[in-house]
Amino acid sequence: MTLILLNALLPIFVGLLLGYIAGRRGLMDNLNVRNLIVLVMDIAIPCALFYTISRTSWPVLVEQSEPAVMMAVVFVALYAASYIWARKSLKMSISDASVLALTVGFPNSAAVALPLLTTAYGPSSTVIAALSIAVGAITISPLTVALLESDKLSDGKGVSIQAIAIKFLRAFTRPVVWAPTLALVSVYFGLHLPSYVDRSLTILGSAASGSALILTGVVVSSQTFRFDRKVAWTTAAIVLIQPLFALCITELFHMSHDDIRDITLISAIPGGFFGIVFGKSFNATPEIVSSALIASYGVGAFSMAGWMLVFTKFV
Repeated sequence: MTLILLNALLPIFVGLLLGYIAGRRGLMDNLNVRNLIVLVMDIAIPCALFYTISRTSWPVLVEQSEPAVMMAVVFVALYAASYIWARKSLKMSISDASVLALTVGFPNSAAVALPLLTTAYGPSSTVIAALSIAVGAITISPLTVALLESDKLSDGKGVSIQAIAIKFLRAFTRPVVWAPTLALVSVYFGLHLPSYVDRSLTILGSAASGSALILTGVVVSSQTFRFDRKVAWTTAAIVLIQPLFALCITELFHMSHDDIRDITLISAIPGGFFGIVFGKSFNATPEIVSSALIASYGVGAFSMAGWMLVFTKFV
């Protein structure tokens, strides 16, 4: 079990640490990361999502529809709860609250889920890992972009549901959103890509995990850190409350052991970088978010190892 944990977790944190060191020592610019964001968000991850989903048969995807819906429920529930807490208790603006909510609600599946689940449980977990990225990319990610854009245009005067809905639909022009959607359509109609296109997507998508890990480390290296009660609660929501909620709701619906394990482990992954990346473009980078993100990675190795041990020995 120790070797499985090392094989699954150590490469992930080595990638994160390399990005962090590169950012802190000035080897990579951790303030102007637009080019790296484009590489990860607009090229590598969309290609990885497309080829992973498009290589899966429609019956298998149908089998994974229940886990996908369950992950959407978990992500949206934590997003909504975090957003309300940030607005009501922390008195944050709409933009800052949406960034915090996305950091809590959307685990760093892009960098961690694929290598973690594939290494620990084999290729059969690849589909659900990819679907976890797709679920977050087509639900709470475009919602965050819509809230950020609507809040900026409103000049702090409040936003309407109609404005958010329009911005939400516009967010689907982003490659990380439409790529998995297009892949699902192609699988449904039984479309097959030429071998050279498939090979191209494979090569470009193979950079997704490594580049996402480096990007996460670089982004985190630029953030200030201050630990207080608010950061502690936010960190607990990321690494403890979300996986506990995922475990309870999947048990409630009597899902299979593998689905319960995979969904819970995905929910236990430290916070994603999407929130801070989106927030940078709108001057919405609250200190509590950056501090909680750093803290979640500090305890993430231990918490994920703990959850893996729980499922190996007790569940």
